[in-house]
Amino acid sequence: MIALAPTTRIFVYTEATDMRKSFNGLSGLVNEHFQVDLFSGHLFVFFNRRRDYAKILMWDCDGLALWSKRLQSGSFEKIVSEEHGSFEVDSAGLVMMLRGVQIEGSQRRKRYSIDLPEAA
Repeated sequence: MIALAPTTRIFVYTEATDMRKSFNGLSGLVNEHFQVDLFSGHLFVFFNRRRDYAKILMWDCDGLALWSKRLQSGSFEKIVSEEHGSFEVDSAGLVMMLRGVQIEGSQRRKRYSIDLPEAA
């Protein structure tokens, strides 16, 4: 699994993505649909139309990194967001999505959390 800093944000693109896209194509989607700098170190998650293939794009200090996962059977959960085209999850949400746990409708237990300042 990908190790993430607590300040790393994870953005999920909800529209179907052509999985033939690689670094340049996915970078273009990030620039077009997210209000976040591609080179911030945050993760950007994309799914294909059948939702059996996912790609994660991230700037890794000296270059772009691309991770992918294709399911042998089944599909990733289709999450409908209020904000058209994208939404943000935390690292636990990403793991649940990639492991096949249903996110919508699940409830989290109350935890103390402190809001971390944005990295400059």
